[in-house]
Amino acid sequence: MCEIGIRWRESFYADVEPIRLKEPLAEFLGAVGFGAEFIYTYQDAVKLAGHSCPAVSGAYKITEKALQELYGDEVPVRGQISVRVLGSADNGANGPMAQVIGLITGAAPETGFAGLGQRFSRKNKLVFDVKNEEPNTFVFTRDDNQKSVKISYHPENIPTPEKMSDLLTKCIVGTATEKQQEEFKRMWQERVRIALFEEAKGLFRVKKL
Repeated sequence: MCEIGIRWRESFYADVEPIRLKEPLAEFLGAVGFGAEFIYTYQDAVKLAGHSCPAVSGAYKITEKALQELYGDEVPVRGQISVRVLGSADNGANGPMAQVIGLITGAAPETGFAGLGQRFSRKNKLVFDVKNEEPNTFVFTRDDNQKSVKISYHPENIPTPEKMSDLLTKCIVGTATEKQQEEFKRMWQERVRIALFEEAKGLFRVKKL
């Protein structure tokens, strides 16, 4: 049976570079053939979160940048990456962003897969470091060689139209006209687009550890 396609409002979603990873557990249990790759798109992140926003798009780009720094020309290996969130799950958008990061990397909190013997564990590879808080900052580590990189995200650098806050309030309380609703959606998704294609200076900062 073919999957019924989603009618995405924004065409730029399809222009976002997909993220490819090997998935040894899927190979081991026969879900995919040897050497096959998992391909994650921005649309996958949107489906996980149930919406598209600067936090979701930021998390996608953070993961992309971290994997590039850790693996270079190699194909990243899902399930062999640990992620430390600098702050609590309730701080800002840490929780939702961590979910997107976990989707792609396979890193999971205490609810994750415990593994088979000494292999394939994803449990407790996504942790929230409440003692070392930095807003929108994540540390990615390769489990095989302990190479690490810290990525910080600064959505405050994304230009925000002055009237967007007022439009958001009207949409929430239900007083916005249809025209105002459409205007708000356009402004909101433009901020998403900027995050995905990095059209704001100082949006991401990458530091090798």
